[in-house]
Parts: sequence; C-alpha cells; structure tokens
Amino acid sequence: MGKVISFEDKAVASLRARVAAAEEANQDLIAFARGHSGAVASIHEAVLAAVDAEGFDHLIHIVTQEWPQILGLDAVAVGLFVGERGLRADASGLQFVDPRMVERSLAGLEGVVLRGCERGHPLFGPACTLIRAEALVRLDTAPPLPSGLLALGQRAEQGFETRHGSELLVFLGRVLTRCMGRWLIP
Repeated sequence: MGKVISFEDKAVASLRARVAAAEEANQDLIAFARGHSGAVASIHEAVLAAVDAEGFDHLIHIVTQEWPQILGLDAVAVGLFVGERGLRADASGLQFVDPRMVERSLAGLEGVVLRGCERGHPLFGPACTLIRAEALVRLDTAPPLPSGLLALGQRAEQGFETRHGSELLVFLGRVLTRCMGRWLIP
C-alpha cells in the first residue's frame, strides 16, 4: 500500500508567510497614507498662507520665511525672470541675478523634479552647500508676468515617491503663480 504524505505543514507555513507579507504591505500602505495626509495638510496650510499675502513683497516673505517651517523644509528659494531682469529670493532676502541663470534652470524641466543631490541648486544661495534633497517646481506664467522656478530643499537625503509628491508640488507652484499675478498685474 502507498504512503500518505501530509501537505498540511507546508501549506500552513506557506499561508503564514503570505499573511505576514500581506500584513507588512498593509502597514506600509497605512504609513504611506498617513504621510500623504500630512503632506496634503502642509500644502494646504502653505497655500492658505500665500493667499493671505497683502502684497508681492509679503508673498515672497511668506514663501521664503514661513513655507520652510510649514512644509518641514530647510530652505525655499524662488527665481524669477522677465525680459532682461532676473531676481532670486531666499531667506536672506531679494537679489537681482542674471535672468539666464533662471532660464537655464528651466531648460528641460517639465512640472517638477524631485532629486537627491550633493549640492543644492544655486537659487538656494549660501544654503546650497547644505542641501541634499531638492524639489524644483517650474513656475509658468503668461506675459507680462515673470516665469521662474520654486526650489524646495532639505539637508536630509530623501527617497522620493515622485507621483503623488509631484502632483502636490505642481499644485503649490500653480497657486504661487496665481498669487504673484494677483499682485503684479494691476
């Protein structure tokens, strides 16, 4: 007569492994959802701060001085150009720059770029040596408004989940351009 082979032990072990993997995936999904929810709340708070600006100078102050704290960043800078004029704004203030610096930064940049780096974008000014992760957000406007770049940086290296994070940053950039338009066009 034949011998009966029990598959129960192997089947139970396989099911336990699959349940453990599913539980780990579930925990990862919960962690992502909590992080995404926090990011959305931060972006909303930043947008509300920008909408409350009482003028262009105040808007630039909010972006460069308040957004870093609101968004949990180490540096925020804005570079704008129109015609032969360029400017850069960061925590140290507003400076005129060669408009080609900002224009070159926009070459090949569609929407948002999230990346790790050894040195941050020159728009960060003196802080660029400290930046290890940055998001560069294209600011597109119609003439006569300036076009430019919003640079968000942090000292800590970061692994980026580009799809969801970039959608939020595109939204933040669009709000910034509309707020600029509100104050730059009479």
